[in-house]
Amino acid sequence: MVDIINDFFSHATNCINIGKREVEFNYYNKLLLNILEKLKQYKYVEEYKTEGKKIIVRFSEYFNFGKSIHPNFPISYKELEKHEKKYLPASGFGMLLLSTNEGIKTNDECKREKIGGVLVALIY
Repeated sequence: MVDIINDFFSHATNCINIGKREVEFNYYNKLLLNILEKLKQYKYVEEYKTEGKKIIVRFSEYFNFGKSIHPNFPISYKELEKHEKKYLPASGFGMLLLSTNEGIKTNDECKREKIGGVLVALIY
């Protein structure tokens, strides 16, 4: 089985490291589209479009690194601070993405709304 989220972020990070801001990826799913919509909301992604089974994403200068978190384990909002210290390089720098029953949320949104979820990815 292929982990689309991990493949996408490793491909995107490699492209960003060599100076390409526009990334073409050969497959996607609904979760990846929801993640990209959240990244667009937070200005990490300028735009994305789907063409058949391909997705083309143009990243902004704010995106430096993305990674899928494994294993995807559920956490409560009280545990978010511990996982922020574990995964993010500095306080207030980057964000964790969680899959909740209300959709994809960031760590700050989960703390504000006092909901937990399953860790999906980290971005900075």
